[in-house]
Amino acid sequence: MFENLSSKIESAIKRIRGQAKISEENIEEGLREVRRALLDADVNYHVAKKFIEDVKGKAIGLEVKGKITPGQMIVKVIHDELVSLMGSSKADIATASQPPTVIMVAGLQGSGKTTFCAKLAKLLKNKGRQPMLVAGDIYRPAAIEQLKLLADSINLPVYSVDGENPVNLATQAVDYARRYARDTVIIDTAGRLTIDEEMMAEVANIKNKVSPHEILFVCDAMTGQDAVNTAKAFNERLSFDGVVLTKLDGDTRGGAALSIRAIVEKPIKFIGTGEKIDNLEQFYPDRIASRILGMGDVLTLVEKAQAQFDEAEAQQLEDKIRRNEFSLQDFLEQIRQIKKMGSLRDLLGMLPGMDRALRNIQVDEKALVRVEAMIQSMTPKERSNVRIINGSRRRRIARGSGTTVQDVNRLLKQFDDMQKMMKRMTKGKGGKMGMIKNMREMRGGGGKRRARR
Repeated sequence: MFENLSSKIESAIKRIRGQAKISEENIEEGLREVRRALLDADVNYHVAKKFIEDVKGKAIGLEVKGKITPGQMIVKVIHDELVSLMGSSKADIATASQPPTVIMVAGLQGSGKTTFCAKLAKLLKNKGRQPMLVAGDIYRPAAIEQLKLLADSINLPVYSVDGENPVNLATQAVDYARRYARDTVIIDTAGRLTIDEEMMAEVANIKNKVSPHEILFVCDAMTGQDAVNTAKAFNERLSFDGVVLTKLDGDTRGGAALSIRAIVEKPIKFIGTGEKIDNLEQFYPDRIASRILGMGDVLTLVEKAQAQFDEAEAQQLEDKIRRNEFSLQDFLEQIRQIKKMGSLRDLLGMLPGMDRALRNIQVDEKALVRVEAMIQSMTPKERSNVRIINGSRRRRIARGSGTTVQDVNRLLKQFDDMQKMMKRMTKGKGGKMGMIKNMREMRGGGGKRRARR
């Protein structure tokens, strides 16, 4: 995410380092590079210009004190301005005082609108809500079927009526939700390849008829300034409440994320980070600013982990590690949990400094798949006791997993090293849990949390 923009801003900041004081003369060249990086990322020209002026105005004259360097100070100023540019704080979606909450989703065809509806429904369901989806796109071939397939995968209902026009359909769906205690209605409206009056009139009529509590505009972040221009046109007609940026995991330059708030004056509320139904995140301006500046995003990484790892299971795993009983079956379960969290490269990129380290490195996303295949090719007895895996067993495991004996040897060696490391970690003074105990206390603040499933 934002790799190209991050590398160019990092290069620009290097020009400012080594100065005793930040002045207009010694930051001019660096900020010129930052502006060029923003324009290359397809940030709106006027937005980029104002951003540089604001950074310059706050940076000039700052004294470099103690161990703080000019580079660190300018990073802080740029970070704060990026946060301000993108909205300062996260914006939640509205909730009706009297259910159901009606959420209307609009956007151009191909922006990922229908998939987002299902992703949002899954996110709300995980938070204890009872959402239902409305198949309001009656024009695009297979749009209704696509929504139904996505809804089936998360066990949620879809309201659709053959031959009914979208305005009446939306009205009927809201009445249905009231009768059957669905507290949230998500309406997937029709899109077009380009903005046209017929589409705009239809979404405006749906808005007037059902009075949605939240209108979300979905746009493809890969289209850069086109996304901003489209958002502006939709906002003039709908006055939507928030923006959803999809495909941020693709070859996006970041211009839409940095421009859209300033141009449309509406907050970005969600970002799509992949094709899977779990690949949806709330938009945190401060976290995105940290990612752009290569500072990582540990908070989002922790939240992803907490969403996948149950507290009771984590305690059981910790007890196994402490008793030196961590097996390949346990390792397999952890791999499956990690895979649910998303792309391995994205997860590593959330660690401070790792985004920069991985910039020119190809992360093998299939590595975990091969490890999983090798462990699945083992018998339960082999998984619990790797010492019995002799030469013939290794050849059988390699054949069963489509790998080589060398791959199996490497896995067993790495697992042995990991067991030794875990054994050292659990040794503490006075027979205490040592590092594992400290890690748990840091993670939970010493208190107990409710188990999440």
